[in-house]
Amino acid sequence: MIFKNPEYLFLLLILIPLIAGYVMRLSKSDASLQISSTRYFAGFKKTKRLYLRHVPFALRMLALIALIIVIARPQTSDSVTDSTSEGIDIMMAVDISGTMLAKDFRPNRIDAAKAVATEFINSRPNDNIGLVIFASESFTQCPLTTNHAALISLLHSVQFGMVDDGTAIGMGLGSAVSRLRNSHAKSKVIILLTDGSNNTGDIAPLTAAEIAKQFGIRVYTIGVGTRGVAPMPVQTPFGLQYQNMPVEFDESTLSQIAQMTHGKYYRATDNNTLQSIYQDIDKLEKHKLEVKEYNRRSDVYTGFALLALLLLGGELALRYTMLRRIP
Repeated sequence: MIFKNPEYLFLLLILIPLIAGYVMRLSKSDASLQISSTRYFAGFKKTKRLYLRHVPFALRMLALIALIIVIARPQTSDSVTDSTSEGIDIMMAVDISGTMLAKDFRPNRIDAAKAVATEFINSRPNDNIGLVIFASESFTQCPLTTNHAALISLLHSVQFGMVDDGTAIGMGLGSAVSRLRNSHAKSKVIILLTDGSNNTGDIAPLTAAEIAKQFGIRVYTIGVGTRGVAPMPVQTPFGLQYQNMPVEFDESTLSQIAQMTHGKYYRATDNNTLQSIYQDIDKLEKHKLEVKEYNRRSDVYTGFALLALLLLGGELALRYTMLRRIP
């Protein structure tokens, strides 16, 4: 229940001086008589009028409360909400080449990418999200799905060596495009993460970007790697060793891919910047929600008005019948 004129409810404060005045009048009207003993009055019973003497005042106060509520105009509200949402389909294309084991991220680039991607997936429970991985070739690790628990499980199982080493950026992007090209979502997005330059594959990165553009797919590209040198994995006769090597990758191509598809290019130099990049993409790609709300209000003061009349009638009936002799 709501009130059209809630400011009138402050009139309820009037009850405080009225009740205080009634109590003071009672205290002044009481008379006292000193007697040696009350045993002679033990057989007398209290009359109903004595018990009912405060009821008229209580009924008057309740009637006043009901009248103040009537003035404030109580109402009921029935609301109907009509909402429509614009869905987003997202494919993540993640590089799993050997250089993704570099330790300029904690614990390494690929594990850092998986951790941040997991947070991103959890932040978008209503979107279709899929996963493509690539090195010398690419394949779909998980198609578009709203079963994010299964997607995250498949993401965590990704590791270096699932395919031959290499960096086929064009193939990874092309596989992601093929998963989105038949999508009926209003917004289609690819998040491409890599730390290298395209050095293998049958599709050039810019060719794949052109195809994405034709299907209205927006591509956000993320270049992973600190500036300067980083501990890179190197295969030796004694096993995998790490050596500090210059960090190099094709930023120009990644920037062109994003520009062609109306996306955005990011450079991630550590775990914190990678996390902030995904948070920025999360803000850019939000559901569009249109909400229409209809309200219908009905006055319900009639019941309170009838209650006030009944209370006043009850007070008058008591005062001029059973309590008529009490001043």
